[in-house]
Amino acid sequence: MSLDALARQCGVSRAMLAQIESGRSVPSIKVLCKSFAACPQVQQCYYVAGEWDFVLILAVRSMQQYTDLTRELLFENNNVKRFKTLVSMSTVKLGLNIPLGVE
Repeated sequence: MSLDALARQCGVSRAMLAQIESGRSVPSIKVLCKSFAACPQVQQCYYVAGEWDFVLILAVRSMQQYTDLTRELLFENNNVKRFKTLVSMSTVKLGLNIPLGVE
């Protein structure tokens, strides 16, 4: 069974990726880390260097759930300056294995 089929069977439509820019202060970064860690739809959260401060991988049942989630998690959070969403159309590759012994 493909990951997409398994996700649909579990009631999850697609993965959403969100790029988040914070106010870049240490307190706002800490608040966002706690908020993202506590959210069940946030499957992975990366604190990154560059234009964005965080990249989130989210699992949602529908666009309505994503819309509600962005309101609660992002729009209503004064520590979020802006965000950008990428909607996954399909999973090409997914792995969490560490490639040991690969040169």
